Order: sequence, then C-alpha cells, then structure tokens
Amino acid sequence: MKKSNHVWKPVLAASLSLAVLAACSSNTATTESSSTAPQGSAPAAATPVGPKKEISISTFDRGTVAAEEGSYEDNRWTKWINENSPAKVSWVPVPRAQAQQKLSTLVASGSAPDLIWEYDRNYIAQLANQGAIQPIDSYIEKYSTTLKKYLQEHPELKSAMTINGKMYAITSSRSIDGIANHAMWIRQDWLDKLGLKAPTTTEELIEVAKKFKDADPDGNGKADTVPIAFNGNAVQIIRAFFQVNENQWYLEDGKMKFGRTLDRYKDSIAYQKALFDQGLLDKEYITDSNFQRARQLWTTGKSGIYMSSWNMQNEFIDLKKNVPDAKMVPLEPVASKYGKNGLYQELPANILVAFNSKMKEDKIETAIKFLDWMMEKGDMSLKYGEENVHYKLQDGKIPQVLNADKSRKEVSYAYEYAIVSDFSLVPEWFPVMAAQDAVSQEYAKIKTQSLNVALKNKYRRDIAFNPDLPEVSQLIATFHPIATQIEVKAVTGGNASTPESAMEEVRKEWKRLGGENVEKLAQEWYEKNKEFLK
Repeated sequence: MKKSNHVWKPVLAASLSLAVLAACSSNTATTESSSTAPQGSAPAAATPVGPKKEISISTFDRGTVAAEEGSYEDNRWTKWINENSPAKVSWVPVPRAQAQQKLSTLVASGSAPDLIWEYDRNYIAQLANQGAIQPIDSYIEKYSTTLKKYLQEHPELKSAMTINGKMYAITSSRSIDGIANHAMWIRQDWLDKLGLKAPTTTEELIEVAKKFKDADPDGNGKADTVPIAFNGNAVQIIRAFFQVNENQWYLEDGKMKFGRTLDRYKDSIAYQKALFDQGLLDKEYITDSNFQRARQLWTTGKSGIYMSSWNMQNEFIDLKKNVPDAKMVPLEPVASKYGKNGLYQELPANILVAFNSKMKEDKIETAIKFLDWMMEKGDMSLKYGEENVHYKLQDGKIPQVLNADKSRKEVSYAYEYAIVSDFSLVPEWFPVMAAQDAVSQEYAKIKTQSLNVALKNKYRRDIAFNPDLPEVSQLIATFHPIATQIEVKAVTGGNASTPESAMEEVRKEWKRLGGENVEKLAQEWYEKNKEFLK
C-alpha cells in the first residue's frame, strides 16, 4: 500500500475554530473575526490580513446534505473553509449523475466556475481541446509550494494531468480506498434461508435472482421482492462481467477499438435485457436518476443483490434499522464466457482540478494558494471533522469516530470539498476508526472485507487513458446519447428490438459519425504514445 509522507497532519492535532463549534449546535453564520481556539486546543488557523480574494469551485451534489446542515453552497464546512483558507470560496453544485452535462452547459453560457473538477480525464481533455480550460504549468512553478513539492514526489501522476504536452489539471493520489470503486452486495441471510450458494457466474446470478424473486425470501407471504437493485454503477458492473466498458478503448489484436463497437458490448446488452425481461431488477431503474428508489428497495429489505459501490455504510446502517437480522456481505464479480474480470477500479490519480480559461493571473495565484492550503491543512478536517467532537485520535494517528449518527450527518458530505488530499489510510484501521457501537463495529469488519473483495480481481484496462484527441472527444460526445437511446430501447422494448439489431444500429451510427476515421486517428495516437500508456 502507498504510504503517505505523513500519516497525520498538525491540523488534526488542533480543533476547529470556536465559530465552527457554534455552527455545530446552532448552524448560524459566523464571521472571520470570531476565530478563536477552544480551551485546551492549539490555535485555529490564522486569518490572513486584508480582504480575501474570491474564487468559485464546482462540486458534486450527491443529495447528502441534511436540511439542518444547510446546502452544498452554505453549511458549517463552507463557512470553515472561508474562515481558515486563504480564499473566499463560492461552491457551485452540479448533480452527480448529470455533472458533465451541467458543467458543459455552464461552460457554454460563460458562467462556469473558476475551478472545474471531474474524475473523468476524458472530460477534462475535452474541455482542454475546446479551449475552456488553460495550461497551468508555469503558474504551479511560480506560485505553489506544497503542491509543487507533492507533484515532484509523485511522478506517476504526471500522465493524468498532461494533455497535449501541457499540464491542464491538478490532482493528488488516491488512497487504496479510492482505487476501489464498483462492487456488489448480497443478502447472506437470504442465501442461507433458501439454501443457496453465492453465485460465481452470470448464469448462476440469474438463477439466484429468480429464487429471490419467487421464493419469498423476506418471509412476508407476498411476491413483492425486487431481486436486484441498481445504483449509478450497475450498468457498468454488468459491462465488467463481459470485459467491456462503453466509454473505454480496447486493444483487439493490437488494434484500437471503442468499447461500444465490440461484440462483448452486445453481450452486455443481452444480459441486461434478460434481467429486465424476467423482472429481476426494478423496471423503473432507468428513470431513477438519483438512485433513491434503488436505495429504498435495498434499505427496506426488498432487494437481495445491490449493484453499487464497495463502501455502503449508510445503506448498511439503514438496512439494519429496518431489518435488524439482515446480513449484508460483499459479493465477488461473477464470471462470464469471457472469464472473470474485476469491477471498475480507478487509476492512481484522483480528482482532476482544471482552471477556467477566463481566469486572470491574480485569481490563478489565489486558487493555487488555496489548493496548497487544502493539501497541507484543510483536507483532513473535511474528511473526519473536528477532534473530540467528531473523532478522537487513537495511537496518535488513527481517527476514531465518536458518534456514527453525528458524524454521518455533520461530516460525511464534507469530503466533496477536499479536492486535493495527501492521505492514505490502512484498511486495518477501519474497526479502530469506526464508532464503537455494535452496528458501526459490525460494518467496519465488513468494510475491510469489502475493500479486499473489490481489489481482489484486477479490472481490465488495456490502456491507461483514452485518446485525448479533439476528433475523438467530439465524436464520442455526439455518439454517446445516440448509442444510449438505442441500448435503452433494446433493453426495455420487449420484442421491438433485440441486442443484435441494437448492435447493428450502434455500429451504423458509429460509422455514420466518422468512427472509422477516428479509429485510424486513435491507432496513430496509440502507436505514438505506447510507452506512456502502460
């Protein structure tokens, strides 16, 4: 496991300002001048002399800010950031499920924030090729201290930040818990009740799902279970069974091919359609854009398989509240005729933070100094909260949650603001970090198991990054909604469309939009950048 340069930072030995303590109880506004240290703690970060310059930053709206906490734009943590950082930040939330669409709209209208971030390097490359963001190499060299040093110590991140030979984004390394992403969960108590074993193949998964549908596993005497619940990762989980991703390029006999044009993609559509036609998943999943219906199916005990993410603590806690005897365990990816593939795993680079091309140098300087502060001091508080209020340190380094519900409500959403971070945890810390109540401890052990399961099988990625050519980005941006519509029709349309006809139509559209020429350009790009893509 990658070890951080420092396991813990000085900021975590100090409590947050008294103003934030007041916000914890009353959620009232605070002022910069009210920053004083609580008794028995080190001084809070000093407020810079003079007015702070303003910057705006995008953030994902995942719908997790409790009403009493405020909003993504205004809460205890946005106040704390503005009080302790060298900038006054306005946060611009974009819905997670439509993030790129919303950001592109803001860019097109000229109202995009100063800093735009995404996990998807392809999207950042698209913005670079459009001229919406600007190179920042010289500015990092001129204005940064902490980040500049960090990037020098992490050369493995250079390729993620570099587009067309220039640095277009800032990033930091993922902790091991950030490398893991997609995962599946299953109700072990349902398996035990029905005398079933955990499925290991795509065929067995369907058979288990049928039993979950027909054999009344929740014991209420009604045929009301929905075997499989889908969140936003689910369709890509099915793709992974067939070693294909709709938005990745693959090397097929040394030739660059786009995922959606491969036969394996057709097989993933056919599998999704089989689940839909047999009523093994919620038929409203396509319109469940914020995945709240899927979450409700799982947490109320109406689903037995959850295609989601490796860390589902909130869902676990809510399930245990509703169904105390439920036993939620991680499920390994199942094998298809193409073999066993890991579910989606991230590359080493984390969030990619880009600078709006309209930013002037004074704002760029402020933004870089803000990122330096975040990397050096701000990130840990945004991940774990306030010492002796939300956590206490064990062994001088491990943050142990004091109250799971309090931390969940007051801190869990704040990690969205830590857009760069220098911290790597150790999986064995999970039981120590968790609150000491029985449910939290039960989940901490399962969380360790889930992380191990999520990383056990390597996810297929033939090249590290997709081609960052404008012709490629433009074609895919046009092709994606067309192909998605064709796929949805095939999956939900009954006999009106088959996977075979859908595949034929997808390939026809790819060719019509110039796919053959783009494949040629992608091949040339690959040959030129082979060594860079390992």
